[in-house]
Amino acid sequence: MIKVVIAEDHQALIDGIKSYTKYESGIKIIGSANNGDALLHLVRTRLPSVVLCDIRMPVMDGIEATRIITRQYPSTRVIAFTMFDQPKAIQQMLEAGASGYILKDSTLDIVLDAIRTVAQGKTYFDKKVTLAPSDKNSSKSVLSRREKEILQLIANGKTSNQIAETLFIGKNTVDTHRKNMIRKLGLSGSGELMRYAIDKKYHFDA
Repeated sequence: MIKVVIAEDHQALIDGIKSYTKYESGIKIIGSANNGDALLHLVRTRLPSVVLCDIRMPVMDGIEATRIITRQYPSTRVIAFTMFDQPKAIQQMLEAGASGYILKDSTLDIVLDAIRTVAQGKTYFDKKVTLAPSDKNSSKSVLSRREKEILQLIANGKTSNQIAETLFIGKNTVDTHRKNMIRKLGLSGSGELMRYAIDKKYHFDA
């Protein structure tokens, strides 16, 4: 069962999604929040599989809430659910750790498709969303500074243990960064991550 929490400050939209998914097999809405602080409380107490998260919310915006959720609850996937079709907003949500981005005027079928897709560990973007050009610089922008450092070492053929020793961090931390990069970049596994690093010329001389 995919457990879903909705963070949205328009109750009518929440009610509409709840009604549509009421008899949907495999998906259950387990709670809703009207601001970012209430969302964090729900995630902490209910541990949802997926969060539909508005960007603009009272108390705490969706970008900061997403950043906290993906850091503290890595098994919970976040989908940006917004009216903003802007590359900057998309980039900010991706940097915060979101796995998907859909617009509020999307059909409910698209909402369900997005929920199922990110629950499987994949990424989902509404076809109406305008993504930034897929070049080296724009790809790098969705990664944190630490992720870029790790990606460079991956391009040099370093193992997770070797990367951990080089950067003075734990192996589990390295593995978590790998998973986050794979998710952010829409890749399917570690092999693709290495090919991506080399293709994007992250390789540097040791």
